[in-house]
Amino acid sequence: MTILVEHVDFGSQFDDKNVHSEDINELVLDGGFPQPKNASQNTFFAPEINAFGHSFRNYDEESERQKGVEEFYRLQHINQTYDFVKKMREEYKKLDKAEMSIWECCELLNEVVDESDPDLDEPQIQHLLQSAEAIRKDYPNEDWLHLTALIHDLGKILLLPKFGELPQWAVVGDTFPLGCAFDESNVHHKYSKENPDIKSPAYNTKNGIYNERMWTRQCDDVMGT
Repeated sequence: MTILVEHVDFGSQFDDKNVHSEDINELVLDGGFPQPKNASQNTFFAPEINAFGHSFRNYDEESERQKGVEEFYRLQHINQTYDFVKKMREEYKKLDKAEMSIWECCELLNEVVDESDPDLDEPQIQHLLQSAEAIRKDYPNEDWLHLTALIHDLGKILLLPKFGELPQWAVVGDTFPLGCAFDESNVHHKYSKENPDIKSPAYNTKNGIYNERMWTRQCDDVMGT
């Protein structure tokens, strides 16, 4: 299945740097990142540094985003509990919030900036389109992968008032399993010690509530964000 979006008029909502001067309907794939001076407009280059001049996914490097990102993960690790996630799953599996097309949902993400992202502070609709276009160029025959890239972050509409206006820590950020001990590989793991679940004997062992043989399947139901 392929979703085609042709001749989308982005108007003035995006900066000029995101649109080729000779073709206003062609999305530039730089994502706001620095590109080589000799880069062709028709070629996608994977940047080596993020929009703030640092390596990607570096959660400790000082930048204008670092403090906000760390505060996000502090709140996430404190508030994302097993009971909270189960409650949210019960609430949102009702599927009673809205009915819309994929593109209508994508457009809503023009109002969302992911506070957990240390690399970029652009509206999420840009991230979706750039991801889909980059993958389409690299894997032109894998239409399912183009679609996956386009829709992979649509759940972030839960941040908007119509869908519950959940706090960022409840929606975005790296995922991690709940119902078992918090792993040190989690981003900003140090804040997990403030999570109420850490005091529960049922949750603070390696496997926690999970059967080791079925660990991945069971854990998928209670992942933090």
